Amino acid sequence: MILLNISRLSRNRCARRFVLKINIYGTEYPIKSGPETDTDYILQVADYLDRKMREIDQSTQAKSSLKVAILAALNITDELFQQRRKGGNGSGEVEERLRRLSDALDKATDSAASS
Repeated sequence: MILLNISRLSRNRCARRFVLKINIYGTEYPIKSGPETDTDYILQVADYLDRKMREIDQSTQAKSSLKVAILAALNITDELFQQRRKGGNGSGEVEERLRRLSDALDKATDSAASS
């Protein structure tokens, strides 16, 4: 289940900046966002990851969330590689989406580390 909680940053900052708080597999992650952020896309990606992790949790004996996350990452990576191998349409779109997600996650982890 993905929960969206948008909180405004301090009034001294641009009013268009906000923090998306997404919940994946029971853990909340703050994602700093700006006017260019595609919040629907971030929520779709987070929801997909959450579903993959819950599927793995139900089908394996993995007890730690780290192991579940690694297995989910392997499955998602396999899906990406299979798509690339097929040379299917949209592989450029997948690459672009992965780049945007990576950028958003980098910003979120940078802000969490500086807090």
